[in-house]
Amino acid sequence: MVCWIKKKFIILIFILGIVLFFRYENHHLVVSCYSYQNDKIAAEMDGYRIVQISDLHNAKFGQNNEKLIRKITSLEPDMIVVTGDLVDSNHTDLDIAIHFMESATQICPVYYVTGNHEYWLDEKDRTKLYTEMEKAGVFLLQNEAVTISVSETFFSLIGLDDRSLSDGTLSSLVQDCDSDYLRVVLAHEPQYIEKYSQTGVDLVLCGHAHGGQFILPFVGAVAAPDQGLFPKYTAGEYRMGNTTMYVSRGLGNSVIPIRLFNDPEIVCVELRG
Repeated sequence: MVCWIKKKFIILIFILGIVLFFRYENHHLVVSCYSYQNDKIAAEMDGYRIVQISDLHNAKFGQNNEKLIRKITSLEPDMIVVTGDLVDSNHTDLDIAIHFMESATQICPVYYVTGNHEYWLDEKDRTKLYTEMEKAGVFLLQNEAVTISVSETFFSLIGLDDRSLSDGTLSSLVQDCDSDYLRVVLAHEPQYIEKYSQTGVDLVLCGHAHGGQFILPFVGAVAAPDQGLFPKYTAGEYRMGNTTMYVSRGLGNSVIPIRLFNDPEIVCVELRG
């Protein structure tokens, strides 16, 4: 009898340990910093910081996402970009998403592009999300290029709608951007890097792949949306031609509720001349 109680206690401790481990894996925020160098970056723009948030999927880091907001604030960004899947169509909570964006706009200008999950919302929820974000001062870029002024120089920021990643939309938008100046693209999905590169853009910021969800020793990333098993573009820096792409591992989860050796990530890109 005593032996059986001891076994049950050991099993209980083991299960509790697993639960705590995966909770840690899902909530341990990390920051990945990149120094992006390009001759197009003028002296006035040197040190400009872009903080990227991707694939939040209604995740919460502290009450009202205060932990996430504090971490972003500590990076002293000049711009925050949100590269899609702010909400999750499977467990939608618009209030979490809207409150986060309202808090983010108090730090610096915020620019947003759609992810696939925004399009999977019903029309009523999608309209409410966009309307409330715009009320908060978020710039929604849906197949649009804007000029970002920095002192006496500027760069182009191009936002691609998630339904326009692989057609000719980016080529069309790029034509209206001066190639002598930096051209930065926000696009939710990374697997179209070849198409992005063909347009000659300089820098692309993506998410969507969730870092491969599970990262195994000697194997790497296991699976990613639209890339299947052992995906190629999941996290970090990739280069093709004159285009550099940074892929965020994202912050939240969707169909698969847990991560393994794949901490939720904030990306900080510092522009250097």
